[in-house]
Amino acid sequence: MSNSKLEREYCVHLAEGDHQAVRRLTERSFEAAALAYVEDLHLAESGAEISLVVQDMESGHEHCFRIDLDSGETSACG
Repeated sequence: MSNSKLEREYCVHLAEGDHQAVRRLTERSFEAAALAYVEDLHLAESGAEISLVVQDMESGHEHCFRIDLDSGETSACG
């Protein structure tokens, strides 16, 4: 199976705010898309934690993740 079949397109944005920093990313999972978003925007405020919404563009399913910017650790919102 080729890598392209394992990857999906996701739309990622901050859970709070005006959604101006929306990114479309191609990744293997919701979690990978969330981490790629953080890396892409160079979000690295020490001690900060952010919440992101990641939507699968094909199915429309969404997941919310809370990410610790120091450790990169992710957990589900809520």
